[in-house]
Order: sequence, then C-alpha cells, then structure tokens
Amino acid sequence: MAGHDPQQTQEMLQGLITDVSNAVETLRELARGIYPAVLADLGLGAALEAQAARSPLTVEIHADSIRRYPLEVEAAVYFCCLEALQNAVKHAQATTMVINVEESGGELRFAATDNGRGIDVTRARSGSGIQNMMDRMAALHGSLDLEAGPNGGTSVSGRLRVRARQQTPA
Repeated sequence: MAGHDPQQTQEMLQGLITDVSNAVETLRELARGIYPAVLADLGLGAALEAQAARSPLTVEIHADSIRRYPLEVEAAVYFCCLEALQNAVKHAQATTMVINVEESGGELRFAATDNGRGIDVTRARSGSGIQNMMDRMAALHGSLDLEAGPNGGTSVSGRLRVRARQQTPA
C-alpha cells in the first residue's frame, strides 16, 4: 500500500501514532489511579494539587499545614477526595470545588465541597463510589460523611486518627 498510495499510508500512520499516544496516556492514568508516584514521593497535598490541575472544574486545595502520614492513610484520603471530585464533574454539574485537609487533635480531616446541584444522601449511599469511600475510611477506623448544602452543593468529609510518619534521616 505504501508504494501504491503514499497519502493514505501517511494518514494511517498518523492515526496509529495518535492511537498509541492515547493508549500510553490511558495507561499512565490507570497507573496513577492505582497509586500515583506524586503521592508516594511528595505527599497528599502535592497529589491533590496535581489532580486539581487536571480537573475541568476550578479546584482550590488547602493542605499546607499537613505532614506526611502512613501510605495507607494518604491513599485513603487522596482517593476519597478524587472520587468526590469525579462525582462533582460527573453528576453534580459543579463548576468549583474546595478541598481542605488538616490535622487537628490527632486526626487527619478532609472536606471536599462543590457548588453543584446537591446530593440525595439516601440514594447516593447505594452507589459504588460512595461505598468505596466509606469502605476505605472504615478499613482504617475512620469515618465519612455526606452532606447536601441548603442551597445546593455537596460536601464529602472524613476523619482518620493519625500520627505523622517518621522521616528517616538523610
């Protein structure tokens, strides 16, 4: 075909390049979804900032005062916030989200609040995303709460008992 129709061959090759690039990006996203390198290397605040930068929503992250925690704690909070962000995009018709993460009284607390149309808490609890968040938190003896705002919007919040991870000397 290359000898008979170079133009069509070039178009097919360009299509293959695009397909391969898309497949590689999808694979990278899946790998990040399992446990993103930025979470392991730089911590929860940086991982949330990275996701915020990729979101179609305007996302504010407030996590400046947190330290490093055991990997399972950081992963639980990260994936709960990520699920809340995905739900805001997919179901809530939200345009903004604010994610607050802080340590207080021996607990790591987070709240992800959007400005979408709100949530029917009784229906939402039957969804697999909400159930996954609840299971993540329960596995670490934490709690998760869902709340619909009086004028719309949804807040997903959680808390886990924590101790900061010990840093190894360099």
